[in-house]
Amino acid sequence: MKLNASTWIFAALLAGITIIAPILHLALPETSPLHVPTYALSLFGKYLSFALLALSVDLIWGYCGILSLGHGAFFTLGGYAMGMHLMRQIGDRGVYGNAELPDFMVFLNWHELPWYWLGFDNFIFALAMVILVPGALAFTFGWFAFRSRVSGVYLSIITQAMTFALMLAFFRNDMGFGGNNGLTDFKEILGFDLHSQGTRVGLFIASGTTLLAGFVLCRMIVASKLGKILVGIRDAESRTRFLGYRVEHYKLFVFTVSAVMAGIAGALYVPQVGIINPGEFAPANSIEIVIWVALGGRGTLIGAIIGAVLVNLAKSYLTAAFPEIWLFALGGLFVGVTLFLPRGIVGGIVGGLGITRLMGARGRA
Repeated sequence: MKLNASTWIFAALLAGITIIAPILHLALPETSPLHVPTYALSLFGKYLSFALLALSVDLIWGYCGILSLGHGAFFTLGGYAMGMHLMRQIGDRGVYGNAELPDFMVFLNWHELPWYWLGFDNFIFALAMVILVPGALAFTFGWFAFRSRVSGVYLSIITQAMTFALMLAFFRNDMGFGGNNGLTDFKEILGFDLHSQGTRVGLFIASGTTLLAGFVLCRMIVASKLGKILVGIRDAESRTRFLGYRVEHYKLFVFTVSAVMAGIAGALYVPQVGIINPGEFAPANSIEIVIWVALGGRGTLIGAIIGAVLVNLAKSYLTAAFPEIWLFALGGLFVGVTLFLPRGIVGGIVGGLGITRLMGARGRA
């Protein structure tokens, strides 16, 4: 398996950002024009976790034709797994001073920790749940959906129904996940103060490194024989099945891998924003992820990352400057991309270069 030059160049760019941004933050004085302030580092750390989420959607949609409108569910479940660990780390520093129960449980007159919270005081256990919970849900969902040959718009609808059902369930106080308020007021991670400069830098580096690893993993998958089969399933599923490939097995594998990536993205997101609540399950969030991928360029991987960063940059600006028009701008962006840039930014550039090369070759001929 040989990775192309663009993969190595983009991977080097990601690695450079991951290294250089913290250096500019720590080494330069605040008066320097090149200094990266703490809030900007945290904001871009969040964008990097969103980029990993977009990458997970592009893997299944861009290369296998599975349009999931419920990937926000896997992202949020990974976030809750990390949030549960961070809540256990608060100990007796909460409002009610209970060393065993989180504040919301004390407020609701719970007397003991639910069994599904046990073990989350251990960081390794929490990391395992970040992977296993979204992965198990995706595997179970995909097992039934793909064996039943549910595809296209019908699959998109039931993935959206799944995340909506989870949102309604997590809003209930008796679920034991904080209800409407979710999990918040985190203090530390691995013994380090979450609000300290060093921890913010560490979380940024972790987000950048994980995104880089996810990008390389996805590129290795799509560049392999497995990737060619996935593209065959996307373009001609019936023919691929006729050739003897167990299409449902390939779909199940890539869907599960994608869900695990989304869960890891959620786990990176939570300590950087300081909260996780059921609102993250909202179907609109999953639709927004698809817009990131469509804008950047479906089936390019690089485009998914660029689209996630660009849309969230615009969102951060517009929600502060023009909060009343943000949703209209997002909808207009999606319509505009669909009509005028159907291959996305990166897809359009690659397509344009391909046409230029072809015209040049014909001219030489």
